[in-house]
Amino acid sequence: MALLTFPRRSIRPAVVILRIEIVALTLATAWIHASLGSPLFLLNAIGYAGLALAMVIPGPVARVRWLIRYALIGFAATTIVAWFAFGARFELAYLSKAIEATLIGLVLVDSWIVDGGPLVVARRLERLAGAAIR
Repeated sequence: MALLTFPRRSIRPAVVILRIEIVALTLATAWIHASLGSPLFLLNAIGYAGLALAMVIPGPVARVRWLIRYALIGFAATTIVAWFAFGARFELAYLSKAIEATLIGLVLVDSWIVDGGPLVVARRLERLAGAAIR
């Protein structure tokens, strides 16, 4: 279980503001996708809403927030790539992609401040995978 947690640090006001921004952008893109009406967009909206909740929920989920950050980055990046491959080109889509790109940047900043950055997380994942194989 020790591999799943980072050292506990006090939460600074800047981190709280950053987390609020991340959740707000995540919910904004969830709302945009939910408003588009198709089942695929609705599933995308549910995914974003679940990740927004996971970014702030306390308790056991908070211990793996470092993984949730990268799940959110991956989800947003996949959504952007899928739009480039298949998506319609209209104003709301461009707004959604701008929100998602900004979201990726803010989550990376959050990871850098709280977790030590992507390289620290990659090393942690490597140790976790090694422990799982043994």
